[in-house]
Amino acid sequence: MKKALIIPLSVLLAAAALSGCTRTSYAIHTNDGRTIISDGKPQESETGLLGYKDANGVKQQINKSEVKNVSEVPH
Repeated sequence: MKKALIIPLSVLLAAAALSGCTRTSYAIHTNDGRTIISDGKPQESETGLLGYKDANGVKQQINKSEVKNVSEVPH
């Protein structure tokens, strides 16, 4: 009977631990000195734009030529 409780309990514990993981934020530094914080990793497109979600969850794009660098924000 104990084994019947241990397996579901361990699965539940593992699911709870994984759901606690948060998305990584990234800092997009522009050539004009601005810093944009994105929710999740920015995605490059074939058109030369860098797409990201801002702090409000709105999808935004910036021209890749305006970006100096992109770095992960440590938590």
